Amino acid sequence: MTLMLLMAHFLALGVAVLVFLWMIFLQRRNRAAARLRPSVGEVLLSRTAIRPATWLAVRSLESATVRAALPGRDDYFISPRVNGWVIVTGPGLPDPGDDVDACFLFLTAVSRQLGHVQFFHMEKFSSHHAWARMDEGCVTRAYAWAGETIWNQGETTQAEKRLAMKCFQYGEDADTGFQTTKEHAAANVEKIPRLAGRWSLDPEILHRTGGITDGSSRFN
Repeated sequence: MTLMLLMAHFLALGVAVLVFLWMIFLQRRNRAAARLRPSVGEVLLSRTAIRPATWLAVRSLESATVRAALPGRDDYFISPRVNGWVIVTGPGLPDPGDDVDACFLFLTAVSRQLGHVQFFHMEKFSSHHAWARMDEGCVTRAYAWAGETIWNQGETTQAEKRLAMKCFQYGEDADTGFQTTKEHAAANVEKIPRLAGRWSLDPEILHRTGGITDGSSRFN
């Protein structure tokens, strides 16, 4: 009887050990899978439209440096550095059509910390759009349209001229005619990815290549 009880205890102990080892195995496997699993930002970048509606391009800084400079850090999805640029998208970015002054303040504050920062915004349904280039907190070029021109600052760049992008002066679009203005605005929206590609980086490249390289990009 004593031998049977002893064997039962050993059997129970053996089962407990096997269960414990199995739990350790599952935990290690889950940790390994988590290391291979893409980040939240990568998942959202891949599941959203190939090209976001609003994004920043930050030149030649590490992703962690960019994240540390952004207010409300959980509201952004930040790419690795690609061809010398870090792409930022997400709900934390401003919409100039909602408040162009808040957009200006956001971009200048971020640029003071990160140096050269570019901003792009495009809404196909409304044709609202914007682009801006900042250096050390100063606007070198900016244009925004939200039913009318709400921001036009700096000299038109060569890239804008080559793409024949239409930038109305303040009040000029109101005298042009709604249909013509809308057509110009829609054409600008279609050209913004090409402008981004000339100035810095079209975010579509993140999906096309998936590659990460160090380097520099010229813009004009």
